Amino acid sequence: MKSTNTEPPSKKSKKTNSWKNGLVGGLIGGLVVAALGGGYLLATDDNDLNTDGTVNEQGEVTTTNVSVNVTSDVTEAVTKVEDAVVSVVNMQAKQTSGGLGGAFETQESMQEKDSLETAGEGSGVIYKKDNDTAYVVTNNHVIDGSDAIEVILKDGTKVEAKLIGTDIWTDLAVLSIPAEKVTTVANFGDSETLKVGEPAIAIGSPLGTNFASSVTQGIISAKNRSVETDITGDGVVDWEVTALQTDAAINPGNSGGALINIAGQVIGINSMKISSDTVEGMGFAIPSNDVVSIINQLEANGEVVRPILGISLLDLTEISEQQQDSVLNLPEKVSSGVVVAEVQPGSAAEIGGLEQYDVIVKFNGVEVTDSISLRKEIYASELGKEIEIEYYHDGKLQKTTVTMTAAEKSL
Repeated sequence: MKSTNTEPPSKKSKKTNSWKNGLVGGLIGGLVVAALGGGYLLATDDNDLNTDGTVNEQGEVTTTNVSVNVTSDVTEAVTKVEDAVVSVVNMQAKQTSGGLGGAFETQESMQEKDSLETAGEGSGVIYKKDNDTAYVVTNNHVIDGSDAIEVILKDGTKVEAKLIGTDIWTDLAVLSIPAEKVTTVANFGDSETLKVGEPAIAIGSPLGTNFASSVTQGIISAKNRSVETDITGDGVVDWEVTALQTDAAINPGNSGGALINIAGQVIGINSMKISSDTVEGMGFAIPSNDVVSIINQLEANGEVVRPILGISLLDLTEISEQQQDSVLNLPEKVSSGVVVAEVQPGSAAEIGGLEQYDVIVKFNGVEVTDSISLRKEIYASELGKEIEIEYYHDGKLQKTTVTMTAAEKSL
């Protein structure tokens, strides 16, 4: 998944050639700012026009001493939350090497190795203040690979952040910072009650801290969008993020920032966009209801504990027809499912009798079409619950029951 922060590129190569690779993020190599001319069209009474212009006694042109009240629902919403939106800086150690393989490194070069530099920038939202500690939610990809994390408040105050927990599957992370200078905490709204077409306002640091606290406005374009992503960075789509779609401008650096409603409540955490010459105004945010569930778990455990089946997966569509016939011995009517490539010893799958080359077609009564659909059903199941699995073994349809267990690293 390429997302909207200016974080460093993943260490794993991405080879996907589909349009999904238009979900953009990564380092910004350069910035071109175009100055556009423009103005305002004001309707006035002809009798109010000053045909002499605005000049002083010396005949010099001046501005008029007129103020306009521009307070609106949007400005009031932004005022409620803008101080809670921060910049998040991913700091990483400098990579240096001394001459002759480092055998004669000077103390100065060794100190450079220990120093940190900015590797990427994103956004975050302060959502909780507990005594001397405040909590910030951001995207996992904003702080991924960091050796230290810095948070910059709206007034420019820089504070060191501590990583509380991360979750790669929802792309969320929780940080803690000293609460001394924190003046505003954001409130979460109910993303389930959102209506398509209602106003949506994005706040964050597009392109980094130079443009911190930028505000863009649009609408909720759609709810419950399934956006295919490459979580592991191997060029293969392995997850679908359920997201809010908005046409509010989302740019690299907005990742982790707030998407708010007209009441000034956070309804989503901005995460990604589609970037293409033929696509405009398609940004995505993690819904606030999902965010709240995850950050509570991250605060409590430092991670999200999910059930695991204990197998490595292959989509049936990745297997040639010849191998489906000769190795899997599948009936011709079976056209979708997940092939068990490997079974982990002692796992729920092994205890349930699943073996290599079995093809799972149903999980807990739900049809399994590919690894994404199976993974979603696994993660939606309850720990300790018995689940029925339908699968083909050597061409014959069979059933088994497995008890879902947890592991340090989920499937």
